[in-house]
Amino acid sequence: MKLTVIGIEEGRPIPADFALCIPDPEAHVAFAPNQNPALSWDDVPGGTASFAVLSWDRTVPTAGDDVNKYDREVPADLPRTDFFHWVLVDLDLSTGAIAAGAFSDGVTPRGKAGPAGPDGTRQGLNDYTGWFAGDPHMEGLYYGYDGPCPPWNDSLVHEYFFAVYALDIDRCQVDGDFTGGQVRAAIEGHVLAEASVMGTYALNPRLRSD
Repeated sequence: MKLTVIGIEEGRPIPADFALCIPDPEAHVAFAPNQNPALSWDDVPGGTASFAVLSWDRTVPTAGDDVNKYDREVPADLPRTDFFHWVLVDLDLSTGAIAAGAFSDGVTPRGKAGPAGPDGTRQGLNDYTGWFAGDPHMEGLYYGYDGPCPPWNDSLVHEYFFAVYALDIDRCQVDGDFTGGQVRAAIEGHVLAEASVMGTYALNPRLRSD
């Protein structure tokens, strides 16, 4: 199976249109267009009954002691973990593409509605649900897609994966407010093929080329 993410080249910076945050000279960050990118895939194996889409940052700090602090950077040698940005299941077999902005077009404080999504899909919770917990202006349930917003003082460029999975089941066995980790567990043993594209993003001015 082959995946194309329009506007994102393997190993290259992700355009700001697909990010939650962009750099700001005074506040460090500002909200970005936060559109989901357009995806298309082909070479689907026989026996496929549905598709799932996951997007995650594999470079998220496991401790927040240094995150977004004015007088320091997040150390490069700090252990890192996954942070899900998009959790989408039950895409029909006839689906071969997702249009830009179809699942997110702008920042929605407190999160977009879910889990029901367009065309019979279901959207899981992305990890901004936990990140914004306790923020009186932003906390809520964040369904569907919300793009990159890594720490503005991180010493590493973050790596974001967009992946499509061809499944031999027509409904992913998750319910309620499900997460990316739960989808990974539910599709284990049901993946006939998968394809991914990795793009990068950073807010630390020292790591940006623009």
